[in-house]
Amino acid sequence: MAKKDDKTQAADELVKVNKWDGSAVKHALDDAVKTCLLGDRPQLKEQFGLVNTRLVLCALAVGVAIMAHAWDFTHPFPQSKPVLLFSVLAYFALMGVLTLHTTFREKGTFVVAVQKDAGTKASRTWEASSDMKKYDDKYMLTLGVRDGRGQREQTSIKSCAAFIDANGIILDNLVANEVNRLYNSLAAEKKDK
Repeated sequence: MAKKDDKTQAADELVKVNKWDGSAVKHALDDAVKTCLLGDRPQLKEQFGLVNTRLVLCALAVGVAIMAHAWDFTHPFPQSKPVLLFSVLAYFALMGVLTLHTTFREKGTFVVAVQKDAGTKASRTWEASSDMKKYDDKYMLTLGVRDGRGQREQTSIKSCAAFIDANGIILDNLVANEVNRLYNSLAAEKKDK
């Protein structure tokens, strides 16, 4: 019975993607990188600060819109004009802040992990981000670390075909090799300095 369970578990781990859909390929590779980065290193704990900031900004914008709708329902249009004006301006301001946050702060970051060193209060923040242009096969993976010494990054640019077989199955071992290479080069830089 154990062999059957092993086979179904191995089949569940294979991720098949439409290799001609660039967005699906990018997201599948991002998931594979995240699994490799967090799964192989128990000292890394995922941090959701970037996603939470985005959710808070969206929730505030929706709250402002709901408040405007409710106010307009209880006080018909001529009376609700100042509240509607405030709500429209606040909504667009929040959407502007959200756009700036996703463009300049997130920059394609799909995982943030914190590594706390045993015995010290120092911590390192690891960030993985990626980019894949439309109609391009180049997958750019950037792994960065931020600690007391500053911020360092390593980037890998490879064809997505290097990580996907002919049937569209993500080859996790090749993704793990690339992530480990970037991680080890950043860890070696950290020890050298």
